[in-house]
Amino acid sequence: MRETSGTPARPGRIRRSVIALVGVLSLAAAGASAAQADAPAPPSGWTQVFVDDFNGSAGTGVNTSNWQYSTGHGYPGGPSNWGTGEIENMTSSTNNVALDGAGNLRITPRRDTSGNWTSGRIETNRTDFQPPAGGKLRVQSRIQMPNVTGAAARGYWPAFWMLGAPYRGNYQNWPAVGELDIMENVQGLNTVWSTMHCGTNPGGPCNETTGIGSSRACPGTTCQAGFHTYGLEWDRSTSVEEIRFYVDGVNYHTVRANQVDATTWANATNHGYFIILNVAMGGGFVDAFGGGPDGATVPGNPMVVDYVQVLTSGGGTTPPPTGNRDAYSAIQAESFDGQSGTITETTTDSGGGQNIGALANGDWAQYKGVNFGSTAARQFVARVASGAGNSVSGLVEVRLDSRTSTPIGSFALANTGGWQSWRTVPANISNVTGTHDVYLTFTSGQPADFVNVNWFNFGH
Repeated sequence: MRETSGTPARPGRIRRSVIALVGVLSLAAAGASAAQADAPAPPSGWTQVFVDDFNGSAGTGVNTSNWQYSTGHGYPGGPSNWGTGEIENMTSSTNNVALDGAGNLRITPRRDTSGNWTSGRIETNRTDFQPPAGGKLRVQSRIQMPNVTGAAARGYWPAFWMLGAPYRGNYQNWPAVGELDIMENVQGLNTVWSTMHCGTNPGGPCNETTGIGSSRACPGTTCQAGFHTYGLEWDRSTSVEEIRFYVDGVNYHTVRANQVDATTWANATNHGYFIILNVAMGGGFVDAFGGGPDGATVPGNPMVVDYVQVLTSGGGTTPPPTGNRDAYSAIQAESFDGQSGTITETTTDSGGGQNIGALANGDWAQYKGVNFGSTAARQFVARVASGAGNSVSGLVEVRLDSRTSTPIGSFALANTGGWQSWRTVPANISNVTGTHDVYLTFTSGQPADFVNVNWFNFGH
């Protein structure tokens, strides 16, 4: 998150994206506004594509059809302390993450008798939140930050934020895949920060690890004393694509595509995102404002979340609608409908454009509505490249209608001479007719990236 008006930059961090946790105060706290029962109805011209009102019995966990818990001190295979230096152990315990029975989620940091901190971090299962082509995406949440200030708030770091889908399962491609911090707060200050992270770290076009950010005081009541609505509007309908950040409907920060080079913007935005709510304790951002928790810090002050809502407006479908892909023409790899673990980058292959990269064991990409017709396809062809090290190789597999179905064909690939050293590789497949969702899956015995893909098609 960028410092403004003399605010100190947070120290460098090894993690891909700034940890942001949405912290909201308990309803019992003095001065708290009442939570709404439900998210607001979509305005005219907008369609609701996701909502969680956190309605449920007091003391129960979140709806796991919407959310997954991230636990411990980091992702498996990712940097320690979530890459930010925070000290808490994230848990799935209802002691840290629970509904309150009044339509709210509470994420509550706690400290045990030995001084060890626990807290909570949840992420949407969905990773496909992005605007339609030529349209808009709105992501918003009504939140009360932990109702604690002064010395008692030392070390608190609540946040509501989003990470680029290619980060999930990779954990080493930040900040290139993008991070959108809708709300961050530290030390109980009456300030909301918003930031876009992108490019390379350190430095680069997005000034990492600070990012491109801004901040302001919460309107009316302080951020801690009442609920405020924190939002992001990602707009592809303007002549220059832009991402706008809001608090209570006030636009106080905007990032435009022409602020960085085209490749940096594409790598950060040509894919979906997932949403995160969490409350960290300590870390680099906190340190920039006086340091982490100490003996004066008071545990047990929750971030209270009334709802999380995602809306879209305008545009068309992205990519083409079901049944609109021709199996026998080149399908551009970056036109996926869903994915995990990939990045999109500019290719030097003939014809230019982009390829998907950073593909390793367990990664996948989905392409909906591929029409094979009534004459069976018997061959799969892909344009691939690899700069993998000696001993690193893997399989490029084709599956139909589910990424866990049995592959209908595959080929093995090792180093081709470089990540932009392209070759066309064929593979035989089982006979396929009709219209199917196609999944490219990537399997390897090593954790390292082993392949880039530019395009693929099928043949008789």
